Amino acid sequence: MAIMESEAKSVLADLLNNQLKPLVRRIDTKAYYPREFFENIGKYGFLLSAGLSKKEVLAREIQLVEETAKICMTTAFTLWCHLAALTYLRTCENSYLKQEVLPLLESGKTLGGTGLSNPMKYYDGLESLHLQAERTQEGYIINGHLPSVSNLGPNHWFGIIASVNEKQRIMAFVPCHAQGLALKEKLDYLGLNGSATYACTFNDVFIPDQWIISEHADDFVQKIRPVFLIYQIPLGLGVTAASIQSMKKIQNKQNGCNRYLSIQPEELENELTSIREEIYRLVQSPDLTQHCEDLLRIRLNITYLTLKAVHGSMLHHGGAGYLQQSDPSRRLREAYFFANLTPTVKHLEKLLNK
Repeated sequence: MAIMESEAKSVLADLLNNQLKPLVRRIDTKAYYPREFFENIGKYGFLLSAGLSKKEVLAREIQLVEETAKICMTTAFTLWCHLAALTYLRTCENSYLKQEVLPLLESGKTLGGTGLSNPMKYYDGLESLHLQAERTQEGYIINGHLPSVSNLGPNHWFGIIASVNEKQRIMAFVPCHAQGLALKEKLDYLGLNGSATYACTFNDVFIPDQWIISEHADDFVQKIRPVFLIYQIPLGLGVTAASIQSMKKIQNKQNGCNRYLSIQPEELENELTSIREEIYRLVQSPDLTQHCEDLLRIRLNITYLTLKAVHGSMLHHGGAGYLQQSDPSRRLREAYFFANLTPTVKHLEKLLNK
């Protein structure tokens, strides 16, 4: 398993414990978006890829997401959104996006969203594409509506896929300030309201060629899909690890009666270790596209384990966990979001049972 260098681990621990942790309640209950944390992640070099192999970058960023999710999964989820955006540009062949926009994303000066929830469902036969594209002389005109895209804001970009015709779909990277793009913030979720999630309406939005990630989106998605999945898995690793620690801390309360519960932290820890080792093993593969089914299975397994862990934590904490602002109840809501993050549990079950 790749481990960050000691100095980097120390800097990350400081950012998590001294900058992010004090904000968790505001993020969870007041929909606060911790922009400064994301900017500092970039500022201190946690997202730089130059001089590193793809395996090294993946291992470091998996660990980054897990450590963040232990503190706050809302923030870890928006970090995943940013990493997905990085993946699009790291993989594409557009020189403008790679040379001008990617460095801004890796430095934290610009932040990114995914925008691929609907397309991922489209490619697996769950939905039709919501965006349509019309070719013009110097780019495309986009129309349509995406019901929810996360990690958006004034200085953010996000990925989209739009249908040109029955045979062609394009993928583009769009700034939130694009003319004709209307954003409406969504704050009515059970949790994760600090994730800067917006409904996005495209009304004749012009996408110049320099914003095009690929004019052959069908093929491009196959390249990025494994990494898209990989960066989601540590969301569950982090929440599960935090739930296990919370159970261990209170194991002696009420004369140790928690030992009679059917869900115990030691059992969860064994399963967590197994999944964590498996994902780090897969990261070493020279071709991740050969392991899509393995990644889908791991993603489903960590989702069920996370749900089991947060449920166990609620039972172990009893009445104290039932308070609205308790850590166990926050993790419970986070876990149910994770179960409904594309690909959702039912989406994964469909893919694995073809």
